Amino acid sequence: MAVRDVVQAAAGVGGDNLYVEDVFSTYLYTGNGSTQTITNGIDLDGEGGLVWTKSRTSTSSHGLYDTVRGVLKEITSVATVAESTDNGVTAFSSTGYTVGNRHTTNTSGENYASWTFRKAPKFFDVVTWTGDGATSRDIPHSLNSVPGCIMVKRTSSVENWTVYHRRLNGGTTPYNWSLRLNSTNAQTENGDDRWVQSPTSTNFTIGNQSEVNTSGQTYVAYLFAHDAGGFGDDGEQNVISCGSYTGNGSTTGPEIDLGFEPQWFMVKRTTGGTADWLIYDNMRGAGSKNTVKLQPNTSNAEDTTGEPISFTATGFQPVQADSEINASGSTYIYIAIRRGPMKTPESGTEVFAIDTQTSTPPNYTSDFVTDMVLLRGNVSGGGDNEILSRLTGTNRLRTNSTVAQLAYGSSYAWDLMDGFGRSIGGTSSTAYSWMFRRAPSFFDVVAYTGTGANKTEAHNLTVAPELWIVKGRSGATAWRVGCTALANTEALVLNTTEAKVTDATSWNSTFPSSTVLSLGTQANVNTNTATYIAYLFATVAGVSKVGSYTGTGTTLAIDCGFSAGARFVLIKRTDSTGDWYVWDTARGIVAGNDPYLLLNSTAAEVTSTDYIDPSSAGFEISSTAPVAINASGGSYIFLAIA
Repeated sequence: MAVRDVVQAAAGVGGDNLYVEDVFSTYLYTGNGSTQTITNGIDLDGEGGLVWTKSRTSTSSHGLYDTVRGVLKEITSVATVAESTDNGVTAFSSTGYTVGNRHTTNTSGENYASWTFRKAPKFFDVVTWTGDGATSRDIPHSLNSVPGCIMVKRTSSVENWTVYHRRLNGGTTPYNWSLRLNSTNAQTENGDDRWVQSPTSTNFTIGNQSEVNTSGQTYVAYLFAHDAGGFGDDGEQNVISCGSYTGNGSTTGPEIDLGFEPQWFMVKRTTGGTADWLIYDNMRGAGSKNTVKLQPNTSNAEDTTGEPISFTATGFQPVQADSEINASGSTYIYIAIRRGPMKTPESGTEVFAIDTQTSTPPNYTSDFVTDMVLLRGNVSGGGDNEILSRLTGTNRLRTNSTVAQLAYGSSYAWDLMDGFGRSIGGTSSTAYSWMFRRAPSFFDVVAYTGTGANKTEAHNLTVAPELWIVKGRSGATAWRVGCTALANTEALVLNTTEAKVTDATSWNSTFPSSTVLSLGTQANVNTNTATYIAYLFATVAGVSKVGSYTGTGTTLAIDCGFSAGARFVLIKRTDSTGDWYVWDTARGIVAGNDPYLLLNSTAAEVTSTDYIDPSSAGFEISSTAPVAINASGGSYIFLAIA
């Protein structure tokens, strides 16, 4: 039994709780025109569910395949056509599914997005039935909560989709109203011939309208829960929300509090005019301003213009006065799914990786979805140390500089399932990429806008950060670093060798909590209307360690609680000047010379020194280390990752 499961069992939680990563996945892949197995970690064979696919690069239909109707059975959201039999999805497995060479799933050379929804109480269900023409008929479901949205399609013959949503007509008798998934139409009042009454936690009631209950015709329904809890370590966390908002026609749209950061988002205008259905997700570019959308009611390729949505630590916000997402006075309904992972990592390899490349362009493999990258284009020569994050797209910052964020254009790719890469350019010299995944208790990234007044900014680390690093994106500002080993009135500067400075206005003399980062009025962290990014780190037993030590001038063992040593070590002296040193096992942490880089400098790595040595519990500082690393009585902070 894993350590996390032992802890949960002792707390009465149990090791079999569900997390959002168990029931939902966005998976991106390139078609090969033959057969391809998609391994997304979702148990479709044992639990059942829905696979929804769409080509991102060409005009083709959305394809929907579910385990209840079975393999080879496709329906599409863009049209009224009946179910077809094809080789789009040819098998469901305990870790995903297999696609054939159908144009909706696997044309050679095309890029695809797929969304997998696993059947699970309080998240999602699939139900089928044969119509009987009755004016009132209960259809049982296994959602174990009241559905927030139901999408129905007649599969045996031509018919429109019909959609129930709990917030149609502002939530007043929503069962008397409906939408069509294959249409741009606004909500329509249709009496009780589709939905006789509001659904319950055990069934939904249909009338005799042809879209739901013609005698002898077959139907499928996809049910989405709403704020039902049921997930996480305590079994009480929400992972899906079906709500609504009213547009304000501004570039600063209404900020919607979901209580979680979304990873997948579907929205539809319901009043004030027609509009497409839109789908956004954090794999295809969702971030501080996501514009990458697909439209369930059309066959259009992926659109990267207009309708930007900002995903926040607690929800989302339209950031354009566009009719499809934010017309003044218009109502919009949505389905939002929580970002994962929700599980605390159990090994460093789940959340941190190092890769080197000499190819042009370079592509770096991490074996996990990457959220932040520390990049050095040429370790053996001079160069900038750059940080890029999924939330800020192709923009980059330099740890050795105060410059504002710089745009790479479209050359950097985040839409990879196992790393990070460049689509063009690069260098043939040896480049290094240190890749991080956001995960509870380990690491989080927060993009925010300053106000110039004391404030707090929500985060999703789930524990209080022990090390936090902040940089202004929109202006030339110094980096600011806080740490629990310092006072909450002190800060360090990442781009210099400075010792800690007394600065009560950076963190408002307040340490961060498990939910918020406190910010004062210091210009480097909180100027009105300026944009910022914060990187938050904490200690996870056996995975990461944020700590401090007092130098001895002699050999010093640093116990991080690891079992196979540290793969990454960052050290900074705090009571006096000193560089920001970085070592890693890819370049060498050995019983001999260990190459290091300096985050505050463009200098080439130094390979002729032996300042640290390996230790199974963490790392060891040698007696030959300089005062910037091991002065007798000196104070130091470090970040180590197993």
